[in-house]
Amino acid sequence: MTPPSGPHPGADEVLAALDPEQREVAAHPTGAMCVLAGAGTGKTRAITHRIAYGVHSGAYHPQRVLAVTFTARAAGEMRTRLRDLGVAGVQARTFHAAALRQLHYFWPQAIGGAAPEIMAHKAPAVAEAAGRLGLRLDRAELRDLAAEIEWSKVSLLTPQSYPEVARTARREPPGIDLTGMARLIEAYEEVKGARGVIDFEDVLLLTVGILDERADIAATVREQYRHFVVDEYQDVNALQQRLLELWVGGRDDLCVVGDPAQTIYSFTGATPQHLLRFTTRHPGARTVRLVRNYRSTPQVVTLANRLLTAPNGERRHGSVVLHAQGGAGPEPRLTALDDDPAEAAWVAQQVRRLVAAGRPASQIAILFRTNGQSEAFESALADEGVPYLVRGGERFFSRKEVRDALVLLRGAARTDDGTKPLGTVVADVLGGMGWQPGEPGTSGAVRARWESLKALVDLGERLAATTPEAHLPDLIRELDERAAAQHAPSVEGVTLASLHAAKGLEWDVVFFVGCSDGLLPITMAEGPEEIEEERRLMYVGVTRAREILHLTWARARTPGARASRRVSRFLDGASGILGEGARSVPKSAGGQSRSRARVARTRHCKGCGTELTTATARASGRCPDCPATYDEGLYERLRAWRLAAARAQSVPAFVVFTDATLEAIADAEPKAQRELAAISGVGPRKLSLYADQVIAVVAGSDPEEVVAASASEVGD
Repeated sequence: MTPPSGPHPGADEVLAALDPEQREVAAHPTGAMCVLAGAGTGKTRAITHRIAYGVHSGAYHPQRVLAVTFTARAAGEMRTRLRDLGVAGVQARTFHAAALRQLHYFWPQAIGGAAPEIMAHKAPAVAEAAGRLGLRLDRAELRDLAAEIEWSKVSLLTPQSYPEVARTARREPPGIDLTGMARLIEAYEEVKGARGVIDFEDVLLLTVGILDERADIAATVREQYRHFVVDEYQDVNALQQRLLELWVGGRDDLCVVGDPAQTIYSFTGATPQHLLRFTTRHPGARTVRLVRNYRSTPQVVTLANRLLTAPNGERRHGSVVLHAQGGAGPEPRLTALDDDPAEAAWVAQQVRRLVAAGRPASQIAILFRTNGQSEAFESALADEGVPYLVRGGERFFSRKEVRDALVLLRGAARTDDGTKPLGTVVADVLGGMGWQPGEPGTSGAVRARWESLKALVDLGERLAATTPEAHLPDLIRELDERAAAQHAPSVEGVTLASLHAAKGLEWDVVFFVGCSDGLLPITMAEGPEEIEEERRLMYVGVTRAREILHLTWARARTPGARASRRVSRFLDGASGILGEGARSVPKSAGGQSRSRARVARTRHCKGCGTELTTATARASGRCPDCPATYDEGLYERLRAWRLAAARAQSVPAFVVFTDATLEAIADAEPKAQRELAAISGVGPRKLSLYADQVIAVVAGSDPEEVVAASASEVGD
């Protein structure tokens, strides 16, 4: 269904090229319309033909149309398609590009002078703001806190309103509590003001402010743009929605297009509610469902539909039921491997065979949940001599934390006497970089860094399992060989991508790896909403495949380890499509069921027994509504100690321990380091800094004297 070649089509020809549902979108260019477009159903085709029909039929003047999407690539594709349809002059831009253009144009009139310069990166300003608060943060933490500032701004929050909303949304910025985060947001705004710069979110906020306060400027914008189209509307956040409302100005010439089943960016503030409630805000709006899937085989589409069908037969997330339009292909396959290295090796072998048989490497993808999974597949592909490209991220050995870790490991290798197991040595060395066995409870750069270091620890354990006599110098040699092989230049290669980076793309062959609970859904997903977003991620991954879809999972992490993993719960009930491999509980060779892996720490409130769903609640051991179960006198002594320790180090109190961790300590009353180490929020670094002091306070020592004695010991 490609546009006709030759002369540009007229209005009738534009409609003739479409299927019935796409034609309904295009043939009604005026009035409010909500298009629910399933994966691979030709939504871009439908909306570009709608604009072309509107122009060719005389309903639109091209200069009066604003088409908004989320990436510059998508905007460029839209302009190209419109040009091929004989339409020039339509503005197809991202939200930020459209707002920036208006901000520069109207700033002299609204404010005076030139618009402020936009910061290229937030991290330096966040670092300066953190410094003003006495916070010491590494690069990963700075990136995550910058992302948290972005979330607060696109959610239209102030430093005053942030803590309550963030608490409800279960936000957990790294290394800082919500009150401290609010202070950081305020300090960040002060830093920007002192520098006379703005950030990318300010582009939208300032444009909203000008349009909201200056009726004459808003009228000018609305005179310029009469007709609006918004693509990927399920990804709109509160700030973008507010800007859109000011552009439209209460009129109804607005067409929104999206798929609630592909909402996978809620952690950035995106919400499908604007899409799902569109007809409530625009009574009488026409709703069209695009359901004909032109991308994938019927076999792939059947699995995709099954993922979003609840046990009672209802559709999840307001999604549409896809109807495949292409020819039949092979059934999707689910393959269970013994462990992660075996999974990576098997996938790489299958890829090599496909490439050897003539399948272009560029038409093959390996998709995974987290970037930390890429290392094993990079290595396995290199072993098989298959070139590859990592999309949306650096190659494993190019990542800063990996380069830094290799420097430390090389230094340690010079003094390694071989008396300790290799895995222990690697963990100890990387502990100097702040790595710890317990995974962080948040997403973002901090977790990505942890995953990279964990991959190095896993490599050490794997080498020790296969070569018991191996020591650190042997691991260094293997790492150097892997790095050299994986940095070989390549022109065309297999794509490795996370599920988030894969959205909007498609390949003939997809290997969807790591389909086990703990990876999909990821362990840190808490509560029904986050679990359902993980389900949508799987749906996005499955619908990237055109012809061949392989799903794989590993029963254990390392060779020889207990096979305690289970297949992803999202594939429960799909055995009719995927065969025996879709059973939830993997079977041992003898047919006996192995125990289910523990996917997430399930803890219950000590007061009422309710399951605790947030890291803060799990750390304290009780839900917010229940009274404390600890000795309040001890808790107050711990608070006094924390304040004294914070003063001694010139850091805010929450940097020492959060309130939730103090509550957990008061409740547990630890008498030894191992008991303190078992408490959530007490990692290796804090254990080394504070263990003796905390145990002394719990035993009854005076908090001020404990801190003073510790300072005296350091001085000696």
